[in-house]
Amino acid sequence: MTNLASSPLLDAEALISTFGMLGIMATVFAESGLIVCFFLPGDSLLFTAGLLVANDEFLHQPLWLVMLAIAVAAVLGDQFGYAFGRKAGSALFKRPNSRFFKQENAERAQEFMLKHGPKALVMARFIPVFRTFIPITAGVGRMTYRTFFLFNVLGAVLWSVSLTLVGYYLGQVAFVRDNIEAIVIGIVLVSGVPIIVEGIKMRRRSRAVARDVSTAPSPTAETELPRP
Repeated sequence: MTNLASSPLLDAEALISTFGMLGIMATVFAESGLIVCFFLPGDSLLFTAGLLVANDEFLHQPLWLVMLAIAVAAVLGDQFGYAFGRKAGSALFKRPNSRFFKQENAERAQEFMLKHGPKALVMARFIPVFRTFIPITAGVGRMTYRTFFLFNVLGAVLWSVSLTLVGYYLGQVAFVRDNIEAIVIGIVLVSGVPIIVEGIKMRRRSRAVARDVSTAPSPTAETELPRP
């Protein structure tokens, strides 16, 4: 298999071949809870892990152990993000844009959380960027810990098991093994669709609000009385 990128931090296969199981867990933890690590591979990493287990390449642990380790790392990552959000508070979303922080991402996560409530923790597991920002947003909003923990565990288990199993079973198909680079690129592109859709919806809502504000009558405007 050829590398997809020069950096092992961005290439799922290179990352696994270089750092093994610990590399997978560290990456999942960082992408789940560290606000500056939203760019790390998530979906493609789990798919590749399952595929490598199926082919007994780089990963020689049993499938159940790999999925368990990923789920634990995902839960702990979200726990860190939640704690960080509670400590940082709303000031976190007022910080200026930088290379590793975009205000737009924080605003989308807030809107997504307001729309879906605790279910957003499960749904965001399958959406890049949201996967990082949603647990932090839950902390900023001071979601009750019991609710957060329940949906955090549920989302982490569903995500780790589903994508790793898909990679494992497809990894036994000759066509997938022979076209792994294209398959992984396809996963990355497909996983980015939800956030693009949410971005479009957010822009439409913002334009609608701006249009309503611009067309609303001024509260200070005086009504001209008819002349006798």
